[in-house]
Amino acid sequence: MCIVHLALCIEIRIMGKIIAIANQKGGVGKTTTSINLSASLAREGKTVLLIDADPQANASSGLGVDVKDLKTTVYECMIGEVKVADATFDTEIEGLKIVPSHIDLVGAEIEMLNLDNREKCMRNMLVTEKGKYDYIIIDCSPSLGLITVNALTAADSVIIPVQCEYFALEGIGKLLNTIKIIKSGLNPALNIEGFLLTMFDARLRYANQVAEEVRKHFGDMVFKTTIQRNVKLSEATSYGQPALVYDPDSRGAQNHIDLAKELINKE
Repeated sequence: MCIVHLALCIEIRIMGKIIAIANQKGGVGKTTTSINLSASLAREGKTVLLIDADPQANASSGLGVDVKDLKTTVYECMIGEVKVADATFDTEIEGLKIVPSHIDLVGAEIEMLNLDNREKCMRNMLVTEKGKYDYIIIDCSPSLGLITVNALTAADSVIIPVQCEYFALEGIGKLLNTIKIIKSGLNPALNIEGFLLTMFDARLRYANQVAEEVRKHFGDMVFKTTIQRNVKLSEATSYGQPALVYDPDSRGAQNHIDLAKELINKE
């Protein structure tokens, strides 16, 4: 039994892990988490592919990709026009690659409506890629539309960022219900990797109250690492860099490195 278990663990490790970063509530730090967690995992020696599944393409521009003149993006991959490898771009972080997005991704949902197994387009497109990377991170859009359903159907697990502000738990129930529906049919293996507290400011009473409430609700499912409010995180994105390149000594950079280590240790 132990040998079988060991073999299974080795197989899972070889296949890599797909993690969706999802929350239909906007402004909770999904893209910031996707960029900086991906970069931090790569800095820890892991091979990482970031899938930008948000039509706003902020993860793409946040890693220095000029999205204006792209001919191959996640959009073309999802509708089957190109292979993922042909839409994969290098970043300045060794070990980190990205499949960028474009505003045209909005149209993919309409085109996919007439496809068989339309919820599995992203899973199918990533079949050939899963064995190439330790982690595939999917930055989801702030909605529970077909693209996000595709991401959750393709993923092994989901990280749910929760901002430490009023109404933090607003909409979480709807997301959890969507995850439950996907587990019941499209992806029984989908797990919640954890809830991630973001934009935390220890000086504010309500931020501490929100963090306490989230931990009370979800217990051990909440990451020990908290992402503190840090201006360097938004500055870095505007320069097309992850925080660990823009300012490696910043609190934001260190928080995400701690998150990457916690995630790796959980494995």
